Formats: sequence, C-alpha cells, structure tokens
Amino acid sequence: MFKIIDGDFKNNVYTDEPFLENWPMLYILENGRQAYIGESSHVLTRMTQHATNEEKKIFDKVHFIYSKMFNQSVTFDYESKLIQYIVADELFQVTNKNSGIADKQYYQKKEYDEKFEQLWRKLLKAKLVKHSLEEIENSDLFKYSPYKELNNDQREAVESILAQLQEGTIKRVVVNGMPGSGKTIVAVYLMKYLADSEEFRDKTIGFVVPQVSLRDTLKKVFKSIYGLSSSQILSPSDCTKKKYDILLVDEAHRLHQYKNISYMGSYKKNCEKLGLSTEADELDWIIKQSDACVLFYDGMQVVGPSGIAVERFENKVNSFEKKITAYYSLLTQMRVQGGNDYIAFVQKALEGRCTEKYSSDQYELKIYTEFSKFEEDMYTKEAVHRLTRMVAGYAWPWISKKDKTQRDIQIQGVKRMWNHRTEGWVLTDQAIDEVGCIHSIQGYDLNYAFVILGNDIGYDKLCGEVVVRPENYYDKNGKNTASYPELLEYIRHIYYVLMTRGIKGTYLYVCDDALREYLSNYIEVL
Repeated sequence: MFKIIDGDFKNNVYTDEPFLENWPMLYILENGRQAYIGESSHVLTRMTQHATNEEKKIFDKVHFIYSKMFNQSVTFDYESKLIQYIVADELFQVTNKNSGIADKQYYQKKEYDEKFEQLWRKLLKAKLVKHSLEEIENSDLFKYSPYKELNNDQREAVESILAQLQEGTIKRVVVNGMPGSGKTIVAVYLMKYLADSEEFRDKTIGFVVPQVSLRDTLKKVFKSIYGLSSSQILSPSDCTKKKYDILLVDEAHRLHQYKNISYMGSYKKNCEKLGLSTEADELDWIIKQSDACVLFYDGMQVVGPSGIAVERFENKVNSFEKKITAYYSLLTQMRVQGGNDYIAFVQKALEGRCTEKYSSDQYELKIYTEFSKFEEDMYTKEAVHRLTRMVAGYAWPWISKKDKTQRDIQIQGVKRMWNHRTEGWVLTDQAIDEVGCIHSIQGYDLNYAFVILGNDIGYDKLCGEVVVRPENYYDKNGKNTASYPELLEYIRHIYYVLMTRGIKGTYLYVCDDALREYLSNYIEVL
C-alpha cells in the first residue's frame, strides 16, 4: 500500500519512478538529526526548489512516500499527522513551522485515518521512526505538541489573537475554556507560531506556567521542539525579573494572591521589587511586566483561597481603558470522549441537580461499591491502556510525607499511599500504586481516571443537597480563611477537575453513603 523511495538530496540524485514527476506524495528530508516533512504533487520540482533554500541545505537525504491511493487531500492530512507524530517520536528534531496545521475533513477520511497506522509501521520497518503510535500518544511531547491539528474554535481564536497582537491594539486577551477544551494546546501552538514568525522575532516572549508540575513537563517539551527553549517557560516569580513584550499564561486560574501560600517571604519581595503592596496578586505581576498578555483561564478550576476567582480576575483584566481586553471561548471538548454532555453531567452531579441517568456509547462512567474491585480494575486498565491513575479529594491527612512506612488512605481494608511527590507524579513508576491529589493531576490527561470521592463531600437527604464537611478536608492552605460557601465551591471544583481527567472513562468510589445512594440513581453501579 505504501512505498518508500530513498533519494540523495545533497547531490540531487533520484530514481526514475514516473510518479515522482506528477503524483501527490509525501517526503521526509533528513540528516540523521533533523528532519523536514512535506507533501507535493511534483516532488522532484519541489526538491529543486528546496535545494536553493538556505534552511534546507542542512539535509542530505530524502525519503519519498508513495501510494496509489493518495490524493492531495490525503497527503495534506498525512503531512500534518507525520509532523505531529515524528516530533513526538524524537528520533529527529523536526524543523517545520506549525502554521497551517488544522483538522481537515475530506471524503473517506475515517478510512484513511485507519490506514495511517499501516504507513507508520512501514516507517518503523525503514527505521525512520522508533516508537509505536500508542507509545507516542501517551507521551507528554505528543499531548502538548505545538503541531496539533486545531479545531474551528481553536483556529479562529489563534488567527484573531495573532492579528490583534500584530496590530498592537489589544493589551490583554482572555481565553476561557472548560477542562479538555485545548487551552494548553492553543497556548503552546501560539508560542511556536510567534517564535517562528519574522514579525515577532525581535520580541521578548515568555510562557508562564503557575503549576510547578506542569511547568517542569512543559520545559521538557520546549527543549525538544525546534525553535523553542526550556528557558522560555517561566514561573510567575520569573516575570518580576524583567519586562516582556508578550506573556502567554497557561492555567491562569492557578495564579496566586498573598493568601494561604507557603512562600509569603519571596512573594512580598517580588511585590516590593515591582513597587506593589501585597494586596497585588500574581496576575498584577503579569500585567505590569508585559506589554501584552494572553491569559488562559477557567474559573471552575480555582480550587482554594489563594487562587484568583472569577470576580477578582475580571476586575483585574478590565481595570484599564475600554476595548483593551479581548475574550475568546473554546467550546469544543477535545479530551473527554464523552464530550460536552459529560462535562455538563459532572457539573450537575456535583451540584445535586441531576435529572436523568448518564448514558453514552463513547464514554464509560460507573460507580463501584467494592474498593478492592475498584483497585483491581484500575490495574487491569493500566496493563492494557497505560496512563490509568487513582486520584482523590484531599480527604485524608498526608502522614506518609514524614513517614514512608505509613499508608494514608484505608478503605474497606485496602491501604494506599498519597502521591510521593506532586511534580511530574503522573509519569513516575510509583504512581500506579499511589493516589494522586489535585495538585499532582491538574492540567494532565489520563486514559482512565479512578476517582475516590472522600468524606469531605457528601449528601444531605433532608435538604436534598450536596454538602461538604470541612472537618474531613485536610488541605490546610485550601481551607484556612475560607467560609463554608467558599469551601463548598472549592471542593466541588476539585472533584470537577478530577472527574474530567479521563479521556476514555471515569470510575468512581464514593465514601459517603448518602452521596453514593444519590449518585447511583444517575450513574451505573458495578
């Protein structure tokens, strides 16, 4: 079905196959370390053009990919796919820019999507790639690649944001989106586009990631991407050191204020450095230190008093002259295969507003009554699909932090331990045997999420309401200074985040009897 023909790009020596003159084809230019991926209906003519391009003179070999089933729609689509997967495969550093990569629809696309796996196996045999598609799809470099195909929401937002940054009329851009709507994908895509653009080449551009764990992950991603650098990934504190033309801020709902944080001393010094009082928050630092900023935000993911809730956030970004802030919304669910219907169901469930039982052919949602079976099935899913983790609300003290021989969580005789670390926990070998908290999982994708709803959340039968129990919530920084209504919101938000990590499915174990009884009316029980 696919044929790979090697050529000598450096010396302009190719075979005399007739389809090289006039047939839609793919090609890979490479030098053993770097690669450029392209498509053309006249590949020999394209090679002549590339030979005069200074950027392409680093390559000495070319591999043409032919198939009699190719048409130009297919080669456009496969070109995008090859770029995405070969970048994440890491055998080569890909030099392509990411402009123009978008989700393309065409006749029989589903069939061609299935045939792409055969092409990949051909590339594996030719030793032009080294990992399987499944391995790549589970990698951080694939998930956070700047070469993702954008959907309509994302593409329209990117094009409009770029136009406004070029005009210089908009100083603040807010991109709202639910979990899984692709906020990080858009942010990383924008960063790569700006880095490759001649127009922005002389601009100082930073990518701010408030969450330590995700920041470390994205540093590794940026280090592997041609034209990007791990030094471009910043903490909020890093922004106080110098001014930037443009700051992109991922997970802006994780920015902090001077409240319930462990680094008050350094926070105060940063405020003083900028001529601000501690009434200022990290969003103020961003605004003050950038000529323009793009903020990716979801108010439903503020999980504690130190976060910047919607009202405070809105006041800050709109505190200057009118028409200086632009808003965009990402409305398409990209992570959870249950789509927007599942996200809406989770919100209703946590607010006690369910009206009908959840049902989906695309997504698995179930409640367990036996914790041992819950744990057993998690290990089974991990063995088959990988990236399966058990996570929970902060409803148990973290005693193993000081004594590694202790187990923090005990349910129906089964004992488990909290995450041994928060930074990069998801991909550690120990993670499968531990339970992740909100601080170790927010911002990450899983194939399957096994979520424990602890005794910090329950159900009041008399009132018919979902309630929280502060005495069973052990995140001190998460509840100090918080009123009951605030804590109710934070804990709901935590479970909203935990229940929206799973791409293929979410499984629940509910500790509170009344809450389990309530949810069992609307979710299948195992």
